[in-house]
Amino acid sequence: MFYLEELFGLKSKVAIVTGGTGVLGSAMCKSMAKAGAAVVILGRRKEAADNLAKEIIRSGGNAIGVSADVLNKEQLEDAKKLVLDKFGTIDILVNCAGGNMPGAVIMPDKTFLDLKIDDFQKVVDLNLTGTVLPAQIFGEVLVNNKQGIIINISSMTAIRPLTRVVGYGAAKAAISNFTQWLAVEMAKKFGEGIRVNAIAPGFFLTEQNRNLLTNPDGSLTDRGQSIIKGTPFGRFGEPDELCGTLLWLCSDASKFVSGIVVPVDGAFSAYAGV
Repeated sequence: MFYLEELFGLKSKVAIVTGGTGVLGSAMCKSMAKAGAAVVILGRRKEAADNLAKEIIRSGGNAIGVSADVLNKEQLEDAKKLVLDKFGTIDILVNCAGGNMPGAVIMPDKTFLDLKIDDFQKVVDLNLTGTVLPAQIFGEVLVNNKQGIIINISSMTAIRPLTRVVGYGAAKAAISNFTQWLAVEMAKKFGEGIRVNAIAPGFFLTEQNRNLLTNPDGSLTDRGQSIIKGTPFGRFGEPDELCGTLLWLCSDASKFVSGIVVPVDGAFSAYAGV
């Protein structure tokens, strides 16, 4: 048991989770705290971050809430200083912030020609630049230490392009590419101590997609039915089901793993429908 705790545990590590107040981000924060990490819950909703931190502390963990926009360099620099003043270092960055906008989605009664390019750009900025910029700002600490972990969040739509979500799909495909690029960049220039990987979640009900996948009475929409039909497990994922992969990638259990994108999807990406 001690060996497993030592191999998969995060004791004495300091982890920043952007978008940490969301459904998936919250589960990740709780799991990392249980594994022994001091967790920095970073998001625009300071009250929500503080409330989650209090919940983690009540459960015996260590966490703080920090307010910052992942697209605001000054706010991220301020957040980095706050974390370093509080904990002295940064060991892990989980880039969980992201989202979509209606104008970057092509609904069934619309076509690609109706795409709102401003919304498309905002979605790309939030998901892609909102991953690159924190990796640059907080990654400086990892570079100085020549050690650390960066975990990005990709998507099924990066692996198998999905209808409608053109902006989100483009951004997440870019994140998968960026993950591989940065893994090589870090290893070549700063050594094997810095590893960069990504998780590609399958379909989980979140604040952002619930209305797209389920009706007010909880039944599935047509799109929700199509997704369940295309998922061999026959259900949506539970947020906690991402955490085993997260802890593996953040711990010494994956010491020789960098530059990969791991699907956690109930076999959706492997299924051809026949």
